[in-house]
Amino acid sequence: MYSITVRDHVMIAHSFRGEVFGPAQKLHGATYVIDVVFKRPELDADGLVVDIGLASRAVSAVLRAIDYRNLDDEPQFKGVNTTTEYLARYVFDRIVDAIRAGEIGETARGLAQLGVTLNESHVAAAGYEAALRDL
Repeated sequence: MYSITVRDHVMIAHSFRGEVFGPAQKLHGATYVIDVVFKRPELDADGLVVDIGLASRAVSAVLRAIDYRNLDDEPQFKGVNTTTEYLARYVFDRIVDAIRAGEIGETARGLAQLGVTLNESHVAAAGYEAALRDL
């Protein structure tokens, strides 16, 4: 399986509901370094997994929509604990939307798998990955 990884970052603020979160129930900030891995079993006609420039722009656009935001105030996150795991799936879904919209080029429809990892620190990360079908 061939792959490319695009990396970017985002800074957000949020709080959590529930005793399990301890002091993180209070408003706090997080800076995530985000890796998006695009995979396919065969290279496209140009010898690429996807156009890395288009992939980088798409990832950046997804992240700019939440960068420097208090997620507690954003309507799409109303009533949700925006854990690192949850945000990994959120980014994954937005990248799939970008693929479907053709923002990463037509050959991106041939991707087999996508993975998103949010690196919370040098010792902790969470992610979401899944096979891509019917793009």
